[in-house]
Amino acid sequence: MQPKFYNVINDELRGAEKTHQVTDPRTEEELWPCPTATIADFEDAVAAAQAAFKTWSRTTVAERQALLVKMADVFKEHAEELSSILARESGKSKIMADIDIRASIAQTLYYSQNALQDEIQYEDNHAKVVATHIPLGVVCAICPWNFPLILSNVKVVSSLVTGNCVIVKPSPFTPYAVMKWVELSRGILPPGVFQVLNGGAELGAQMTLHPGVAKISFTGTIATGKRVMASCAKTLKKVTLELAGNDACIVCADADLAKTVPAVASGGFFNAGQVCVASKRIYVHESIYDEFLDRLVQEVERSYAIQEDPAAPSLFGPVSNKLQFDTVKGIIEDCKKNGYKIVTGGETQPRKKGFWLPPTIVSNPPEDSILVQEEQFGPILPILSWTDEDDVIARANLANAGLGASVYSSDLAQAERIARRLEAGGVWINHPERPNFGAFFGGIKDSGFGGEMGRQGLLSYVYTKCLHFKKD
Repeated sequence: MQPKFYNVINDELRGAEKTHQVTDPRTEEELWPCPTATIADFEDAVAAAQAAFKTWSRTTVAERQALLVKMADVFKEHAEELSSILARESGKSKIMADIDIRASIAQTLYYSQNALQDEIQYEDNHAKVVATHIPLGVVCAICPWNFPLILSNVKVVSSLVTGNCVIVKPSPFTPYAVMKWVELSRGILPPGVFQVLNGGAELGAQMTLHPGVAKISFTGTIATGKRVMASCAKTLKKVTLELAGNDACIVCADADLAKTVPAVASGGFFNAGQVCVASKRIYVHESIYDEFLDRLVQEVERSYAIQEDPAAPSLFGPVSNKLQFDTVKGIIEDCKKNGYKIVTGGETQPRKKGFWLPPTIVSNPPEDSILVQEEQFGPILPILSWTDEDDVIARANLANAGLGASVYSSDLAQAERIARRLEAGGVWINHPERPNFGAFFGGIKDSGFGGEMGRQGLLSYVYTKCLHFKKD
């Protein structure tokens, strides 16, 4: 039976005259009709959220956390349905789609146990100051396509546990699983608290401009993020931006290659490199460069080969949409045109079906090449050599990139010294970049504004109000 999808407004299912269909990245087959929300739908959703906020904002943290447990149960009870939909729209293998579901469950349950509480900020014999946290109002979550559920869920649960109402706009490249998740979650929360609208750039722009929206949480490109921030300024909205990465990975001379090579391969080619904090530039000490490169090629060819069967236990898949496929293909073609040394992969001729590109490794392209300077967000990885620590740190610290980074060394003091000098919001030592929902996650420089996750991430979803008590 063909699944059906709806915008969810005030807990009611709403279709639309206008629909669009997503293309399956594995087969290039058109999937199911998906209703496109109108501006009137958006106005109705904002009005419903504002009405619901009056009572929802007065619930206790404990009450909200209990409802998050029920929301986690929705993921558990409908895991197969959601995983199947997610796999089709994103091109993920079954195992990769399941990871998205399991991570969403774990993240929801984390916030069911961890939230902001009142705290004493100052106290002496004359006064006591208590900080309390009050919700903002209506939050709009503008979400990406690479991990549709987990990256939407963090915005949703952060909004809900802090007492906000939330309207989710999934990526038009991957709207289905998010829309079905919201539909299946109806009845847990009061109507108007949790809604979903499918739409493209026009809807996103309306969200950033609407005076009834208190905050935008956006994940996407730097260029779009700057436009979001400029629009939010017109109504002084709160805004959180998680933007491009182009993460540097530094492999030191004493790195344990038996452990480091598989970790770097995972950092670069997990989900075909379509991860915000994927390792995207690998700097390897010249004394181990050749051995590292040989081992990496063997590891990638063994563990990240193209497997068209979605049931295969593969962590590598197609590029998720035609637009990104053409972008990554263009980077590979630029490497060929300039004569860079491609040591594995590099084929760009279209297969019979699907947006497939093989895992591609380029040896020592110039530092000013497109591959090194721009985030590829796909399965192509430059491997560069270094000799001097100060030099490699300077090369790693691109002016426009500061989301994540990684360092591999058997000398933890050296690894920490380098990590502290890298200009990135998070640095992973001796393992690939993987955000932890208990830890604050945000970029610096052009990689973002503010951040999500952990208790600190919740502070961007609230006003902090201080109560000043005078003592006798």
